[in-house]
Amino acid sequence: MLNVVTPPGMGLIEAARHRLNGLSINSPLLACALAPPGKTLRLKLENLQPIGSFKIRPIANAVLAKNAASLKSGIYTTSSGNSALGVAWMARRLGIASTAVVPANAPQAKLEKLRRLGTRIETRSNEAWWRAIQTGALEEQEGVYIDAVRDPASLAGDATIGVEILEQWPDVEGILVPFGGGGLVCGIASAVRALKPDVKIIACELTSARPLSCALAAGTPVETSHEPGFVSGVGFGSVLPEMWPLARAMIDEVVTVSLAQVAAAIKLLAENNRIVAEGAGAISAAAALWAQYTPAKVCAVISGGNIDADILAAILRGEVPV
Repeated sequence: MLNVVTPPGMGLIEAARHRLNGLSINSPLLACALAPPGKTLRLKLENLQPIGSFKIRPIANAVLAKNAASLKSGIYTTSSGNSALGVAWMARRLGIASTAVVPANAPQAKLEKLRRLGTRIETRSNEAWWRAIQTGALEEQEGVYIDAVRDPASLAGDATIGVEILEQWPDVEGILVPFGGGGLVCGIASAVRALKPDVKIIACELTSARPLSCALAAGTPVETSHEPGFVSGVGFGSVLPEMWPLARAMIDEVVTVSLAQVAAAIKLLAENNRIVAEGAGAISAAAALWAQYTPAKVCAVISGGNIDADILAAILRGEVPV
């Protein structure tokens, strides 16, 4: 039976804010002068979180919501990097074991951080890893599975970003969010719908990897061809069926940008704002700069900054990495 994900209420979201106090930061909201004519743009800098990604919020809240005794056997997750970093960071803090099941193309910058945190890394082919994402918990793994997307506690952790944005910028009209598994955008939307429902939620995808756009066109999740290039953490083969009803209900607009535009956004953010963003983290900025969307006052969530040094160097030279 399909366990359809439902939005967390404000009670769960406020509990998440309490748990995350001292673990995640209330990330800055930075004005960006690069906005196109007629638009006002601010950047929510989740790349400044302790693990360089917003994932500290859903992972830490999901871990701390578990029964403490159950965690003694350790924790694990399936991740292209940032969720695994959250699991490794929390495991180290709690003094328990952690395992990261990663795809073959996981970024080296994230793998190096995982090794430094002492987590055990298991690498699988991209296809096998995606099947593990779809399945959830892996029977052969020891420990408690931490789901960064479908766990209500994870969504509540993501939702704290939405609360912060509304507190920092009450006049915001739209929020641009990268679409990966759907947890980030649906979590943020859950808080926004409860507190200020007229704010538009805009999901951002790659033109070369657009499972949400294809699902909306078909009316149901469908398997798609996906070539996310140097961008990891987005553009999976399909929208997770458990997330589909929530995503369809919560997202107002979907925009797409090219890999070249994402690379250009990373370069602009580094050179003009001294912000280091990874590929997925810069999709929302690229969309804010070059996509067509309705609201005039928009916030782009810079979801992470864990980019490989050689990829960043190539982008700063004006290249688009493969």
